Amino acid sequence: MNYDNQYRPSGFGFLPVVTKNILIINVILFIATELLKYSKGIDLNDYLGLHYYSATNFKPHQFVTYIFMHGSFQHILFNMFGVYIFGQVLEQIWGPKRYLIFYLVTGFGAAIAQYIVISYSIAPVIESIQAVQDNLNAGTLEALLNKAEFQNTFSFNFFPTYSDFVQKYNAAILEKSPRAMALASQFLIDYKQQYLNSHVIIGASGSLFGLLGAFGMLFPNRYLYLYFFFPVKAKWLVTAYGAIELFSGIQNSPEDNVAHFAHLGGLFVGIIMVLLWRRNRQEFY
Repeated sequence: MNYDNQYRPSGFGFLPVVTKNILIINVILFIATELLKYSKGIDLNDYLGLHYYSATNFKPHQFVTYIFMHGSFQHILFNMFGVYIFGQVLEQIWGPKRYLIFYLVTGFGAAIAQYIVISYSIAPVIESIQAVQDNLNAGTLEALLNKAEFQNTFSFNFFPTYSDFVQKYNAAILEKSPRAMALASQFLIDYKQQYLNSHVIIGASGSLFGLLGAFGMLFPNRYLYLYFFFPVKAKWLVTAYGAIELFSGIQNSPEDNVAHFAHLGGLFVGIIMVLLWRRNRQEFY
C-alpha cells in the first residue's frame, strides 16, 4: 500500500505522544549528562550507555537506555531532527504501541550489530592479555607492553594508573621481589577491564535508521530535501545512506568513532519488521 499522500509532518505541539516523549527524554538526559559531567564529574554514559557484555560496567538496562544518550550537541540534534521528521508519520500510521516496539527493537538490533563488530575488533587485544596472564613473566609482559596496539592506550585519560604501575613494577624488579609479578597480574586485570569498559555505544542513530528504512518503504517516492535544497526520493536516500554506512564501516578509519554497523543493524531490522508486518497484514491496528 502506498502512503505517499498521507505524509503530514506537524508542529511540536501536535506531535503524537510517543514521538514527543522520545524527544523530551533525549533532551532531558542530554542536559543532565552535560550538567553532571561539568559540575559533579559524573558521566551518565557509564551507567546508561551500552557497555560490552563482559565489561564490569555492563548492566542489562543499557540495551534500552543507550538509545536515549548522546555524546554531543550535533549528535542529538541530527538524531532528534530525524525522529521528529520520520517518527511522527510512522506513529500516526502504526499507532503508539507498535511504533514504540519498532523504535526499541531497531535500537536493540543496532546494539547487536555493533556488539558483533566490537567482539571482532577487541579480540586480538583480549587474546594477547589472556596469553600473558596464562604465562606471566617479565619477558611476556614486556613483549605485550611494547606491542603497537597497546602503546596508544597508555595515556592518563585512558589508563591513569599505568605510570604508577611502571614505577612500582620497575622498583620491584630491581629488588628482585616476587611482588613484581603480583603487581603485573593486577595491572593486567585492571587494564583488561578498563579496555572493555572503554567500548560504549550511545545514541538513537540505530533506531533512526530503522525509521528511515521504514519511511523509505512506505513512502518510496516521497521527495525529501537533502540539506534543505536537493530533492531526493526516499527510496534512493535510504539506499544511499545504507551504501555510505557500509563503505564507512568497512573502511574502518582510526579517526572515525561512528558506529556505522549499528546504523546498518537498525536499518536492516527496521526493513525486516516492515516486511513481516506487511506479510501478516499488520500495518495498522
